[in-house]
Amino acid sequence: MKNHLILLIPFFLILFTLTDVQAQRYGTAAGLRLGSNDYSRTLGLTAQQRILKYTTLEGIIQSDFSRNTTMHLLLEQHKPIISKRFNYYYGLGYSFGWEESQVKNPATMEIITTYGNATNGIDLIAGIEMTVLNTTISLDYKPNFNMSGREEFFRGQVGISARTVLVKSKTQDRKRRQKARAKRKKNRTPFFEGLKEKFKRN
Repeated sequence: MKNHLILLIPFFLILFTLTDVQAQRYGTAAGLRLGSNDYSRTLGLTAQQRILKYTTLEGIIQSDFSRNTTMHLLLEQHKPIISKRFNYYYGLGYSFGWEESQVKNPATMEIITTYGNATNGIDLIAGIEMTVLNTTISLDYKPNFNMSGREEFFRGQVGISARTVLVKSKTQDRKRRQKARAKRKKNRTPFFEGLKEKFKRN
């Protein structure tokens, strides 16, 4: 797993040097995620939605199309490193799915593997990301702590994701301001009507 991280670091350094000045922080982004750990290699779908200025919700569905399929919902906090295009992030969430489980028998030195175990657990996540030419590239480490269904309590996974920016942050912020202005306008009492109500009470 450490080898995966070492190989991917130069990739991100190269991407950073090529960052376009017009790159934007995203509001909504979706794409593919490749995951790797000691048990399987997975391909999945990932989508992120910004819900606060530096906070996103991420949903992941991933599978090795054989023994392990999992779904994850993560709340993530983003912090800019150099600019809004280059961030680190961390968070936590909940996961469930169907996974293989291995039980070691010390007496016989056998490893018994069972499949199709319904599992659920808690995820942590930490990573770095950058937005280049309307695409967000990220590298993350996502440890999982099993609550039920699997013999192994801890499994870590390295993931690399590529997401297309569907809604830019500026667009999302503009729509939010427009809704807020419309709401204030709707609740605002016209000046003359306010005076009439005041005189009626008097």
